[in-house]
Amino acid sequence: MGINILKKIIQFIGVMLLLSIVVFCISRLAPGDPLKSYYGETVERMSIHERENALDKLGLNEPIYIQYGKWVSNCLKGDFGISFKYKQPVTTVIKDVYINTLILGGLGYVLTFVLALILGIFCALHEDKLIDKVICKFGTITNCIPSFWVSLVLILIFSINLGILPTSGAYSMGKESDIANRIVHLILPITVLILSHLWYYTYMIRNKLLDEIREDYVLLCKAKGMHNKAIIYKHCLRNIMPTYISIMAISVPHILGGTYIVEQVFSYPGLGSLCFESAKYHDYNMLLILSLLTGALVVTSNMVAQVINNKIDPRMKHNRGENSEIAI
Repeated sequence: MGINILKKIIQFIGVMLLLSIVVFCISRLAPGDPLKSYYGETVERMSIHERENALDKLGLNEPIYIQYGKWVSNCLKGDFGISFKYKQPVTTVIKDVYINTLILGGLGYVLTFVLALILGIFCALHEDKLIDKVICKFGTITNCIPSFWVSLVLILIFSINLGILPTSGAYSMGKESDIANRIVHLILPITVLILSHLWYYTYMIRNKLLDEIREDYVLLCKAKGMHNKAIIYKHCLRNIMPTYISIMAISVPHILGGTYIVEQVFSYPGLGSLCFESAKYHDYNMLLILSLLTGALVVTSNMVAQVINNKIDPRMKHNRGENSEIAI
């Protein structure tokens, strides 16, 4: 157990190090002027000498490998740099908005998979019946519609025409602690987030359950007089749980990417909006930390899913061991 944990930690550190190098180099080699983010329009009126001094001040006038070495050294001391756009430490800016993304993405993630499981089981129980066909057709249509288009339609209907839901923000001015106000602002973003991902996972769960229903052991259960619902809940559902958990883990970047897009469309103050702004304004330090946070979440979720799968179904670990022996 200790060796496995150590391997996971080494893998995690290696992935984060590689990701930091890639993002660091690409962001600095990309076209654009980072000084404009920090100094605004005054950059255009700077002399060559003033511009050199500005680059020195921000540490951007040295070779990339030296800049990266200094950045790593500062990070080990707990200093992640300042945001060029906000003129504050990046940790301070992130601390003010990360909770909004956590609420939106977390609720969207949980509701998506709870509803996907419920709908998947329901469709499997009513295979090829009218209600199953209607849900499949509706789900296919909603899955093909771009999330930004759905967002604009919902804003037009519920915000502009009916005027019952807000178009943007995480809460109204001065109502940061008002839970009801936050819920009202979450309705449209969460609806779009769920609709853009729900059917994809519902369809996967439905097909996995139908594959299990066609197994021989199900025929044996039916021969013993077990009801179809009992077979699905007691046997089929249990057998697809490792796959279901793997799907949940793999979907983290999918759901997170959707959350970032929804934040941008609804002007929702979160990490997604910060990512867009940091890339647009060449806010290097902010972009790097956000990329590492996102990468850490994705890598961690996949590692946790692998451990859970081994606990739920030890055959997976055994099969990997056999495959390794064959490879050797």
